[in-house]
This record gives sequence, C-alpha cells and structure tokens, in this order.
Amino acid sequence: MPTHRELANALRFLAIDAVQQANSGHPGAPLGMADMAEVLWRGFLRHNPSNPAWWDRDRFVLSNGHASALLYALLHLSGYPVGLEDLQGFRQLGSRTAGHPERDLTMGIETTTGPLGQGIANAVGLALAEKVLAARFNRPGLPVIDHYTWVFAGDGCLMEGVSHEAASLAGTFGLGKLICLYDDNGISIDGNVRGWFGDDTALRFEAYGWQVIRSVDGHDAVAVENAIRAAQAEPSRPSLICCKTVIGYGSPKRAGTAKAHGEPLGAEEIAAVRNQLGWEAPPFVVPDGIRVAWNAQAAGRAAETAWQELWARYRAQYPAPAEELQRRMEGKLPGDFGTVASQAIAAAAAAGPQATRVSSQGALNVFGAALSEMLGGSADLTGSNNTMHKASRAISTDQPDGNYLHYGVREFGMSAIMNGLALHGGFIPYGGTFLTFSDYARNAVRMAALMHQRVIHVYTHDSIGLGEDGPTHQPIEHAASLRLIPNLSVWRPADAVETAVAWSAALAREDGPAALLLTRQALPPLADAARANDIARGGYVLLDCEGTPDALVIATGSEIHIAAEAVKEAQAQGLRVRLVSMPSTDVFDRQDASWRDAVLPTSVTRRVVVEAGSTAGWWRYAGSQGRVLGIDRFGASGKAADLYRYFGLTAERISEALHELL
Repeated sequence: MPTHRELANALRFLAIDAVQQANSGHPGAPLGMADMAEVLWRGFLRHNPSNPAWWDRDRFVLSNGHASALLYALLHLSGYPVGLEDLQGFRQLGSRTAGHPERDLTMGIETTTGPLGQGIANAVGLALAEKVLAARFNRPGLPVIDHYTWVFAGDGCLMEGVSHEAASLAGTFGLGKLICLYDDNGISIDGNVRGWFGDDTALRFEAYGWQVIRSVDGHDAVAVENAIRAAQAEPSRPSLICCKTVIGYGSPKRAGTAKAHGEPLGAEEIAAVRNQLGWEAPPFVVPDGIRVAWNAQAAGRAAETAWQELWARYRAQYPAPAEELQRRMEGKLPGDFGTVASQAIAAAAAAGPQATRVSSQGALNVFGAALSEMLGGSADLTGSNNTMHKASRAISTDQPDGNYLHYGVREFGMSAIMNGLALHGGFIPYGGTFLTFSDYARNAVRMAALMHQRVIHVYTHDSIGLGEDGPTHQPIEHAASLRLIPNLSVWRPADAVETAVAWSAALAREDGPAALLLTRQALPPLADAARANDIARGGYVLLDCEGTPDALVIATGSEIHIAAEAVKEAQAQGLRVRLVSMPSTDVFDRQDASWRDAVLPTSVTRRVVVEAGSTAGWWRYAGSQGRVLGIDRFGASGKAADLYRYFGLTAERISEALHELL
C-alpha cells in the first residue's frame, strides 16, 4: 500500500507538471497543500465521482482558487471525468481546466473561485443550506440531508473582508458541519505576510464563535487526520484548522518564498523537486498502485447506494416532503407556478399608487407563500427593502428551519452567501440592500452571473427619488453598471404590475441572476394585468399614437409616469409620439428582431430616453439623432420633487426635447 507521502506526491507532480506545460500557473500552493488534500479526500470526503451531482455529497470548496492545479489533480485521481488530456491542457483556450476553477458539476467542481475570500463565503451558504434543509426535511432515523462542507483557504482569503463578514455569520448561526482547513504558510505574492497581515487569526475566529484547532503540522498526515476528527466532534460550531505548511514544499530553491507562488518552477527546479521527494515517474505518469489507491469510485458508489436505501425508506414513509425536496433539489418550480404568477400580477393590478419596493413586498406575499424554496434576507434594511413577506420566519440557531436571514450590515457577504445557497440546491435566495450599496456586493453579483445561478438581488432606493439622504445614498451610475454585467438580468419596473412581472421572470429564470431596482417614492399605476406578457419581454409600447410615430420616448422605472405626462401632452397637440416602457434592457435585447422593431421602429430616429441616472448605455437606443435625459454627476440632498426639477427630469423638459427633435 502506498504511503501518505507517496499518495500526496502524485498530486504534487500532476499539478506542477500541468503548470510547467502551460508555462503559467501557481505551483507553490499545490506543493504545500498536497498532504492536507490527501488526508481529507481519501479519509473523510463523502462523495461519488460516478455521480458528482448526488444531493447528499459533501461539498468541497477550494477558496484559494489559484491552487486550481491541485483540485484538477484531485478530481483526476479520484475518478471524476477529468482526464490526463485535461491536465495537459491546463489554462489553454477551450480547456475544461481553466486557470481558476469554474463551477462544473459534471467534473466535480462545486463553485467558481479565484476572487479570494468568496469561496469561504460560498461555503457558508452551502453549509447553511445543509442545516436549513436538514431541519426542514429530516425525520427521526431518516437523515436524508446530512453532509459536511469543507474549505481550503489561504492567507489571502482571510485578508479579504468578505471572509470576515461570512465567518462572523457562520459562527452566529452555529454551522457545525462547516470545516475550513487554513493553509497557513505565511506567504503571499508580495512576500512574507507578517508585514501586512499581523492578525491573531485563531483568536479572531474564536471571537466569531468558531472552534479553532491551532498549529497543526500540515505535512503530517496523522496530525491533520486528528485535527479533522476533532472538528467533526464539535457539532455546534464551525471549525478552523490552522495547518502550518511550506509553500513550494520540496523545491530546493523556492520553498518558503514568494517565488514559489505564481510562476512555473522550470524544468531544472522540477527535476530537483523530483529528486528531493524521491518521485521517479516522468511527467503526467502515476504508478499503477498509487492510481488504484486514489480511485474513489467504488467507495463513492457504495456511499450513495446506502443513501439511496435511506431515501427509499423516507419516500415510502413521507411521500409529500420527499416530493417537495426532490422538486427543489432538481431546481423545478411548482407545477402551478404560472397560476401563482397570475395571482401576483392580478393583485398588483388592483394596487393604488405605491413605491415599487412596496409592490415588491406585495408580490413576495404571493410568491413566498407558494414557493418553499425562497429564502430571503436583507443587509440590515428589512423594513426599508420590504424583503420580509407574510410567511417569513427568521432563521436562528434555535429556529434553523426558517426562510429569512438577517444578514446584518454585510452586503458583500450576503451576496456571496446567497451564491452558496443557490449552488447547494434546494433554494432560490434573494436579498436586499440599497442600490448604491450594490457596489459593495458587485463581485459576488458578477460571480452569480458567471456561474449561471438563480439568485435575486433586491435593490431599493434606486434614484435621487430617495431624497434627503443625499449623494452618498443616491445611485447614479449603478443601474448602468449592473447592466454591463453579462448574464445579469436587470429590472427597473415602473409600477406594481411591472414589479410583479419582474419577480415572476426572476423566479422563472434558471440560468442566471436578476437584480430588481425599486423605488422609495410612490408611483402611480400605469400598466394592467393584460400587459403582463408584453412586460415580460423587457420593453413594450405603453402609450401609442395613431399611425407611425414621428418620435419615441423611452423611459424606465420612476421616470415612466413623468414621460407619460409629456407624451400625453404631445399627443394632445397633434404630435405622433409613442411611449415605450423599458423595464429590462437585457431581456428586450434577447427578443426576436420583429418584436424589437415593432416596439422601436428603426425608421423612427427621433428619440428621447429618460432615466434618473447615468446616460451611459442609453445612447444605443437613442441613436445619434436622439436625446438622453439623465444625470451624469453626483446627486444632492433635498426633497425628491425638488431634485427632479433641479436635474431637469420633468415633463416640461421632455416636451422641450421632443419639440427640439420635431
């Protein structure tokens, strides 16, 4: 039987050979973390390489994603569909083995990591999902949801602020099945971290409410194994295992230095590492005995078979919860979702003037009662974001089966944790903050879009209409900025009906996140339920004229009713002017050409676009002969009505622009 060190060396050399062949990558972390990885993956990780999507598998997150070559080597040796050709194609165009891990369950990668710290936050979401689902669905003697979330993290992850936000929540919620192995090697790109990372990390995590296992020799398999067992023995607190390792372990010239971090070792140094560690196999060759010892397919199939037997007993005794859990884990909406959406839209159509944040809560009252998978929250703005609906129950250590999270003032952590909840399966997470604070969360929003996860961001106080809080809270560039993120659907509804449609679209979308931009100020009702299908196409004709229009007015959100006033006045003067509501530009852009041209005829070049925010992005709709009325400077403190007049976002100014064009 191969020794621990021989098994770990197989990981080391597959990783550094891949980096060398690519002439790009990070050899230091795989060399230093291979011993930890061997103990965890061969001794503790409960998974099935033959079915990477098995619901009750343990989740593994490589938060320090620059160690991707280590993960690919682990997947390859364990029996996942990651071949030698994938390792040899590391970091190449079209390869499945990207420079940093990208979510792909078919090959066993749980989440996309690279931006440091977010992997830990994703893991908090994964562990939270396990705890909430277990509390909801497990029955005595039938723990159909019962697995661990494991994290590898480095110094960089723990320097990033998002890891602090997420770790604090993990301790507060008592996520005892979250275990983080910290690669405490003391080196980052700039060198020894003591000059800029002097925290007592262990004490900090203890203050968060974690169990901390200090000063574990990360190259001693028995020490790592004992630490993991101690972590599993603590059910009420997450655990941080501080593994002391040497970056670039085995490299005579680079071990323990920043030079080992982010560049290939070179043929000469790799030969020296082979000699130092006694590895005689040529590049990408693993001796048969070691390969057999690594393969986890038989053990994985046995573990899942045992669970399937448990699941069969559960289904027989509790058919209704079993059906609900299966539907949720498969990411399917209830069969009556269309009816529920119609009810939400009909209720919205009956509403009077109200802020769209209030309209959003009205929609949530309908959807939240019907969709058990919805898990909401807010970054300490529940009463302002209106994210708590009538069926909401706050999650706590005493009530883990709730459906609402008080995230505290942690916008970034909230967004990254929501990604983890979605990645786990069984949940559609949504969370709220003010639109201007989407800047805090932006990279996690981007990661949701990159991973095609159904996550819903509720951003209220979406313009200068929030009033007296002033320019620090008044978003200007934020809507335009969010619209630039590929695969993020951005909705800025104009009234209650558009808001309900936006919620319906966000919930129904399976391949990406959505952002709902909502007002603080009340808006008059404009659309009716009969327009729901048109609204769902992102842009539609709200007010039309006789014949082909001479000019178009395009507006969105809280500016629609202002534009409607100007358009009605123009029509009363005999001008042929059409008003187009554009709640979602990206959804509109995905429509077929016939719809887009029917709404915005290419022959009509006189166009006025209105939005209380940056004009960037709107010129593509206005064209070179059009006008864009917006705000390209920071806001000001004052009453909303005064601010709209001050910035020229009035029916009178729209009328002037129309007359200038016509």
